[in-house]
Amino acid sequence: MALPLRIIRNVLRPRFSPIIRHTSGGLNTVCEKKPEDPCKPLRHKGLVLGMYTNPDDHFDPGKLTPTGERYNYMVCNRLTELLIYSGAPPKKGEVRVFYNIDEEFAMVAVVGLGRECQGYDVFEQMDEGKEAIRVACGTGCRALQKMSVRKVYIESFGHAESAAEGAALAVWLYQEKKAKKFQVYIPQLELYDDCDWTGWQIGLQKAASQNLARQLMDTPANLMTPTSFAQNAVEVLCKSGINVEVKVRGWAETQKMFAFLAVAQGSCEPPIFLELSYYGASRDERPVVLIGKGITYNSGGICLKPCNKQRYMRGDMGGAACVVAACRAVAGLQLPINIRALIPLCENMPGCAAMRPGDIVKAMNGKSIKIESTDTAGRLCLADALVYAQNFWPRFIVDVGTMTNDMKHSLGASASGVFSNSEALWEYMLAASMHTGDRVWRFPLWDHFTKLISNHHDVDVKTFGAGGRPRCGEACKVAAFLNEFVPCGDWLHLDTHGVMLSNGKDYPYLRHGMSGRPTRTLIEFLSQLVCHRE
Repeated sequence: MALPLRIIRNVLRPRFSPIIRHTSGGLNTVCEKKPEDPCKPLRHKGLVLGMYTNPDDHFDPGKLTPTGERYNYMVCNRLTELLIYSGAPPKKGEVRVFYNIDEEFAMVAVVGLGRECQGYDVFEQMDEGKEAIRVACGTGCRALQKMSVRKVYIESFGHAESAAEGAALAVWLYQEKKAKKFQVYIPQLELYDDCDWTGWQIGLQKAASQNLARQLMDTPANLMTPTSFAQNAVEVLCKSGINVEVKVRGWAETQKMFAFLAVAQGSCEPPIFLELSYYGASRDERPVVLIGKGITYNSGGICLKPCNKQRYMRGDMGGAACVVAACRAVAGLQLPINIRALIPLCENMPGCAAMRPGDIVKAMNGKSIKIESTDTAGRLCLADALVYAQNFWPRFIVDVGTMTNDMKHSLGASASGVFSNSEALWEYMLAASMHTGDRVWRFPLWDHFTKLISNHHDVDVKTFGAGGRPRCGEACKVAAFLNEFVPCGDWLHLDTHGVMLSNGKDYPYLRHGMSGRPTRTLIEFLSQLVCHRE
């Protein structure tokens, strides 16, 4: 039976797709057509654009960003047509993916940014506009990553640094030990329609550093021993121009670091003390000393932690990971600052020679410490590192560590706890956290807590001290304990236990797993010090 003429014409009619003709006078609004090549391979480029919406107006049609408007004009308003067909515009953190709009991009993701012209919120202590950009970029890139896009172009949304951070953090995940064929592809990220190349590169550097911290923290404890951590640090940092000195048990004994060695004596893994040196300024300039808690696995020792808590103790070296990552970023950004980083590495295990509750050890400065629980290993390691820091005549000291469960109960994953004897350092850290969206909150460093841990007739300090049940006000007592070993000068202590783990929901651009926080805040903190000095 012969086919009707109308059907034959439809079958033989060539397929067309819109293209844009560029002339010397600019964009030509007339959309010419050309037949598609049916043998052309599948395209692997995606684009992320933004749209503002008013959350108070349910009938708000939304407004594309300036870059989105230019792209929409280039494709003859096809993007707005598809947005209308798809229903309500994407709200903050939502995404719509459209296909085959133009020949260059196989997919275009339009993400919701929320209200236009957002800025610093004094109550939230955060730049809401920059955080909205991170969330939008993360959501859009993750949606395109699921479609196996090879290269993703991202508009700056008005701040290229935040866009780069959100995108690079969102597409990363720990999958080193997964079969190669089942691994998720990490797309290449490019800036679209913006000339802020410097801001984009800074954002990528910060995100790469936090991803490095996430990788170190997420690696299982059997593969990330103190020795393995030291080897990884040497491999990563020496390429960046940072000097790494690896010191072993014998050296720690000569330095009389008996608090640090007491933690390590229950494990068959030998303790290691890392000393990192970066000179970005004159060698005569006093360095900033960074100290990271490096317990690669903390079982609690003889006072074992519950099984559910032990599952995540591979991340108890989060302070060390954060310091290593921050040092690499400082070297990559070539900041004119001198840094000394000290990282005591060990395992806290219930071996036959492990420290016991009631043991008394001496720190490097000669102070005696009564160990009331073997689960207090972190503060013992940091005590000796703080005393050792005085050898460098530091400009100031910053120590970072996942110290107490109290911090998680107090702030959850919203912020890291900060204790400091310097108002200026606290102000710098607060300003840095506002910029990065990785917030901090200050806790008191009162004499009240110092008396609880130091006013005892038998020893100089106790790990818990008085003040009700052992865990009452523990975060503040840990800070008071560490303050007993701080040499004269400015000091800031970061307790990051609450932000160690990401659930994948609180911050959409961080997948479930170790978070690597607060690496970007520490990098921004050091950057602001340099800018202020200059």
